[in-house]
Amino acid sequence: MRHALTVLVAVFCLSIFSSSQTADELIAKNIQARGGMEKMKAIKTLRITAKFEGGGGFTASVGQENQRPNLIRETFMLQGMTAVQAYDGAAGWQIQPFGGKKDPELMGEDDVRDLLLDADFDGPLVDYKEKGSTVEYMGHDVVDGDDALRLKVTLKNGDIIYVYLDPDTFIEIRREIQQFIRGSVRDRVMVFGSYKPVAGVMYPFSISQGPKNHPDEQTTTIQKIEPNVTIDPADFNLPASLKTEEKKSGMVGVH
Repeated sequence: MRHALTVLVAVFCLSIFSSSQTADELIAKNIQARGGMEKMKAIKTLRITAKFEGGGGFTASVGQENQRPNLIRETFMLQGMTAVQAYDGAAGWQIQPFGGKKDPELMGEDDVRDLLLDADFDGPLVDYKEKGSTVEYMGHDVVDGDDALRLKVTLKNGDIIYVYLDPDTFIEIRREIQQFIRGSVRDRVMVFGSYKPVAGVMYPFSISQGPKNHPDEQTTTIQKIEPNVTIDPADFNLPASLKTEEKKSGMVGVH
């Protein structure tokens, strides 16, 4: 019995080790398929211009600026008004004129979660250990009738991202996000397509997202990606009017 138990434990440990190794191998193949780590890390800033399409023919112009390691500013322009969400490396803030709020306001920890995912310059797989995440290889799955490789990324904050890779190209084709907020689960799906090279790195130029039963509820079509552009630090910085408010609230950085 003792020998059988020892063998069982050894097999269990080996399976965990193999799974870990397989996950890291798939991540390495994904990085290579995207252009390689050297080319990816050579891009320090990004400016993205895109068209957003929602239900019922609703459209808007959107923009995004990223700077390493995790600075981001997103804009949503409609009917002469511009909504802004930004993260300066420590705190998230926003301007939401469509709700009648023209002054900047701080974003709460739950509200800033989606923004932090977009702020992750290279995505959840790259340097995942340094980010405090874990990755498991979950085997093969099916996406829209086609075979896919499934990776489970558990973020430092406990949220989970299932990343699906094309088994032939190892490019990411789908992402399922589970966020655990105040005892409830918030799910959404992102589908990536129309990859094109930018400065030697592959980026998706079509991104659809929505709930699992309607993943194409919203579609973002990228019109232009500009690498290594000069970005004014003020684009990310917490507005002066919020710095006093941040101190008063005792709010600390979200990482």
